[in-house]
Parts: sequence; structure tokens; C-alpha cells
Amino acid sequence: MDATSARDTDGRVEQLADRLHSASIHLLRRLRREDDGSGLSAPHLSALSVLVFGGPMSLGELASAEQVRPPSMTRIVRNLEAHGLLTREPHPDDGRAIVLRATDEGRRILHEGRARRVHSLAERLRALNPAEIDCLERAAELIGRVVR
Repeated sequence: MDATSARDTDGRVEQLADRLHSASIHLLRRLRREDDGSGLSAPHLSALSVLVFGGPMSLGELASAEQVRPPSMTRIVRNLEAHGLLTREPHPDDGRAIVLRATDEGRRILHEGRARRVHSLAERLRALNPAEIDCLERAAELIGRVVR
């Protein structure tokens, strides 16, 4: 590939990255509207999601995963615990520490929310023709490979 072709390809890649970034943000904002049905705020849902899909962890690990300070996470954890969505358990190796774990109810809320978002997106995808759906299936595979 010559220098001009490389620059053209780089330009196309930058434009594609910009378009994918914008489309991803708009898609997530639209689907996030479905989260209102959970009765929880976005930060609460996000923290609960980390526990449901990432497994039990300490408050510090959860704060780090959510990129917030421990005092902010403490408030979120208290609220989730008050709603019966997570429990605090003794750490198996460190008697001074605790482990946070999603409850069955917390897992139910997360899975129902995901189902609502998937259903909402599926409804929009039904408007596409089979060739467009094939194209998006391939794009989803490629995007998955890029982010892994």
C-alpha cells in the first residue's frame, strides 16, 4: 500500500470510528429509557450490573469498576441493600473485610431490564429488510471482535 492509500484508509477509519461512536451513544441513550421501568437510577443499575455480571466483590473493587470514590459507592450500596438488591457478607479470607453480592431480586431486576432493552431494540430492527439484518449481524460480530 502506498502512502496516499494509507492516508485514505486512515481517514476512512477515523470517520468510521466517529460514526460508530456517535451511533453507539445514541443507541445507548435510547435504550436507557427502558431502564425507567426498574425504578432505580442509572448509577444504582450500573453498580448492581457489575455485581450481577462480574460476581461478588469488595466495596473498593466495585467503586473502582464504576470509577467513583468509595464514599459515593457506599451511598449507592446502602440504597441497594435497603431495597434488598444486594447483601454484605464476610470476606472468606479477611475477617475485617466484606463482600458485596447481588440478591436474587437484584439479578431479576437486571435481567428484566436487559430483556426490556433487547425487546425495544428488536422492535426497531424488525423495520429492516433481510439484507440489512444480515449486514448488522456481520457488523455486530466485527464490533465484538474489536472490543475484545
